[in-house]
Amino acid sequence: MVKEDKTTWKSNYFMKLTSLMDEYSRIFIVNVDNVGSKQMQNIRAELRGDATLLLGKNTMMRKAIRGHLENNPSLEKLLPLIRQNVGFVFTDKELTEIRDKILANKVPAAARAGALAPVSCTVPKQVTPLGPEKTSFFQALQIPTKISRGNIEILSDVELIKANEKVGASEATLLNMLGISPFTYGLVIEKIYDDGTVLDPAILDITDEQLREAFMKGVARVASLSLSMNYPTVASAPHSIINGFKRLLAIAAVTDIEFEEAKTLKEYLADPSKFVAAASAATPAAEAEAPAPAAQEESESEDEDMGFSLFD
Repeated sequence: MVKEDKTTWKSNYFMKLTSLMDEYSRIFIVNVDNVGSKQMQNIRAELRGDATLLLGKNTMMRKAIRGHLENNPSLEKLLPLIRQNVGFVFTDKELTEIRDKILANKVPAAARAGALAPVSCTVPKQVTPLGPEKTSFFQALQIPTKISRGNIEILSDVELIKANEKVGASEATLLNMLGISPFTYGLVIEKIYDDGTVLDPAILDITDEQLREAFMKGVARVASLSLSMNYPTVASAPHSIINGFKRLLAIAAVTDIEFEEAKTLKEYLADPSKFVAAASAATPAAEAEAPAPAAQEESESEDEDMGFSLFD
C-alpha cells in the first residue's frame, strides 16, 4: 500500500472534516487525554452506525473550520473550544443516547507519577502481600501499619491522593505494589454543538419535571411582580380575579347586596351551627381517605363510640 504524501493526507483530512460538518448538525467536543489507541478503536466500534469520531491536530481543525465558514458561519463557535487534546464526535442521533455510549467506554488505569488525579484515591485497610522490609516505605507516607504473620497490615483507610492534584512518585509506586488501579480513563465530553448552539453537557441531565418546576417558579415571580405593580398580565389575572371575588364576598357579607355566590356565605354567617355540621360531614370523608387501621383498633374504636353521634 502506497503511503500518502503529507499534502494529500491534509487535503483528504480537510475534505473529510468539512463533509462531516455538512452531514451532521450535532457535535460532541471530547477531551481524549490518557486514552490509548486500543481503547480508541473500541470506542469507534461502539459508536459505529450512530456516530463518527474524528481526531486531528488543533491547527488543522481550526484551518478546516475557518475555510468552511462561508458555507456555515455558525461553525465559528467551535473555534474557541478547540484547545488541548480534543476531538469531534459527529452524530444525528439522540444526544443522551450517544452521550451514554461515549461515557460508558472507560478502562481502569494505574497511577502514574506526575499525572493529574481525576478522582481521590483511598488505600483501604488490609493485609498487604508486602514483607517487613517495606515498612519504612509506608512510614515515609505516614501510613499506620503493623506486621501481621510476616506481612505488612495497613491499620486504617488512608486517603493517599486527592482529586485534581499531581500523583507523587512514592504514591504511584505504592499503588502499583498493591496492585491498585485507582483511575479510569475515557473520552470526556467538554461541550456540545447542536445546530449552531453550544451547550454544556450537564443540560442533558435536566428532566421534564425540573423544566416544569423552573417554569412554574418563573410564572410565580411574574405574577408576584405584576400584582405588586398593579399591572395585569396572564400570570397575575387569575390571582386578581380571585382577590376581587374575595372583596365582593366581604362587601356582600356586611351589606344587603345579594348574588348567587354569596348566598352560601350569608347562610353560614346567619346560622353558625352549619359550620359544625359541615365539619362533621367532612370528617368521615377524611377518615375514608386515610389508611385502614388494624382490625383490633377498629373494634376498640367501635366500643368507645357506642354508636352515638357527637351531636345527638
